[in-house]
This record gives sequence, C-alpha cells and structure tokens, in this order.
Amino acid sequence: MISLKKYLDSTAEARETQDRKQSRLGSQGKLPQEMGGILASTTLVAYRSALHEMGLSSLAACPAMGQGLMQDLSCVADQLERRFTGPDVESAENAVRERLQEWGSKTAGHYGEKTAEVKQLLLLLAHTADSVGERDHRCGGQMREVMTHLEAIATLDDLSEIRLSVERSAASLKDSLDRMDEEGKQATAKLRAEVDTYRARLEEAEELASRDGLTGLRNRSWIEGQITNRIDQGAIFSIAMVDIDQFKTINDAYGHLAGDDLLRQFAGELKSASRSKDLIGRWGGDEFVLVLDSGGADAESQVERLRAWVCGNYTLRGTSGAIPLKVEASIGLAQHEAGQKWEELLGKADAAMYRRKAEARTNGGAMQR
Repeated sequence: MISLKKYLDSTAEARETQDRKQSRLGSQGKLPQEMGGILASTTLVAYRSALHEMGLSSLAACPAMGQGLMQDLSCVADQLERRFTGPDVESAENAVRERLQEWGSKTAGHYGEKTAEVKQLLLLLAHTADSVGERDHRCGGQMREVMTHLEAIATLDDLSEIRLSVERSAASLKDSLDRMDEEGKQATAKLRAEVDTYRARLEEAEELASRDGLTGLRNRSWIEGQITNRIDQGAIFSIAMVDIDQFKTINDAYGHLAGDDLLRQFAGELKSASRSKDLIGRWGGDEFVLVLDSGGADAESQVERLRAWVCGNYTLRGTSGAIPLKVEASIGLAQHEAGQKWEELLGKADAAMYRRKAEARTNGGAMQR
C-alpha cells in the first residue's frame, strides 16, 4: 500500500505551491487551506476504507485468523479518525505493517497444521485399505476351500441330481468369490493409487506453504519449526541473523521494484554461499536467518565466508533501467545453549547483528553507487 504519510507530505508541498500562486494571482474561490483540508479528509476516508477492505479480505482468506486482524485494522482506522497528525499517521502505518506480518505468519502456521491433520487422515485411510484388501483375500481363500468340499460331495453317483445341482452351485459360487476377490484387489489398488496422488499433492502444498513468495527461500514459520525441533532434540546448532545495510535508503531512492530485485538477488547469493546442510529463510523485510548445524569456530568461519560472498557489487532492475550498487550486510551469530528458548536465541543473534550494523554506521558503512 502506498505510504499515506508520504502522500500527505507530497500534497502539503503541492498545497504550499498553490498558496504562493494564488497569493500572487489573487484568485477567488475556495481558499487553498480549505482545499487542502478537503483533500486530506478525502484521503483519510479512502485509507480507512482500504484498511476495512483488507480486514474483510483476511477474514475471507482465513476465517480462523482473519477476525483478529480485521479488529486490529479497525482499531487503527478508528485512531486515525480521532488523531491525524504526521506522527500519528506514521505510527498507524507501522502498526498496519506489523499486524499484516503477524497475520501472515500465523495464517501460514494454521494452514500447515490443517495440512498435517489431513495428511494423517489419508495415511490412516491407506492403512485401512490395505487391511480390507488382506481380509478379502483371506476370506476368499477360506470360501474356496468350502467349495472344494462341496465339489467332492457332488461326486456321489447315487445322488446324480443333487450332484449336478451342487456342481452348478459350487461353480457359480466359486466364480463369484473369485470375482469378488479380484475386484477387491483392484479396488484396493485404485484406492492406494488415489491416496498416493493426494499424498503427493499435500506434500507439494506443504512445500509451497513453507516458501517465501518473493525470494523462494523458506519462510519464517518453517524456520521457527526447524529451530524448535533442534532444541527438542538437544542438537548443537547456531543461528545467524542477516540484515542488508541501508535497505530502506535503497527503497526510498530507487523504489520498491529495485528493492525487491535486491532481496531476490541477495537470497540467491545466500543460497549459493551456504552448505547443503544449512537452512536459509527470509525472516521478514530485509532480514534473513540461517540455521547452522554447528557451533564455535566452525559457525564463525561459515558466517565470515557468507559475509564475504554476499557483500559487494549488485546490478538492480529499476523503473529507469539498471542500477549499479555496492551492498553491505550485517550478520549476528549466536550458538544455542542448553535450556535456552528459541526466542532468547534469536534475540541474542538479533542483538549481535545490530551491534554489527552500528559498527558499520560508525565506519561509514554502506550503499554506494
């Protein structure tokens, strides 16, 4: 969504220009300040309406999680109606961004849980189908033994009529049982094939749900799950938080198209520089996270190798053509300690990353053309 604060700032500049023109010309009609007030009021109504529609859309997309987001966005809209200063607008936009990110993470987790439940049900169905097939096959064999006995009885010469009747009945019954047995096998095979197809589709859906839409890396909820698993298993591992320096400046200077292109390219470089056993994900915005199955000197060595690889010259795609940039990144590393929760571990890595970022600013860090 276009920044409301930026839009109002631009209209304020336009209004000042119009004030000067109208003052020179002495024209009549609505005063520029009145027109500016009307424009600001109209913009506010449109923005609040957009927040309402976003809430409705989130509810339609995920009823279980959308109600909370819709209420949060309504609260932000109500606050804007009461107060409409520059700081209030900026605060509202930050609140909207945080709510949307939180909703996206929770919604992905919710659908991941539902997918897992459906997968378990289908696996149970597959096992049930196998059991039914085995039962039908076993029953068919038992009934064929009965038919064999009937055929033996039918060989008595002094019961010719009975013999013929029993033979016909036995043959007919045997054919029926054979047919039931074969049909049962076919039905079981068909059901198993269908279950395999559904299982493959679910796995594909799980894979898509675990990916970040912009960069193709794993998303935050998937990474959180992997970190939790390692903690539960008592594994030795480390977390590296990676943040692109001055990313906001790049967005402001060259637009979000260039910013998105940088995120995609940066993600690709992270993937290229990482080992096959390392896990890489986009944490949010211009932050990335790596899970390294090692600690101490090995993890530190890997982080230094990553920093050297991903930092350097990039060529971005902007609205006006190619944009050459030199990009730097700050990386914070933290090794998991016994008894440490994943929130504490990530907080430690995040703090280390921000220390690096502060050092970069002190040393003149940066984005250079």
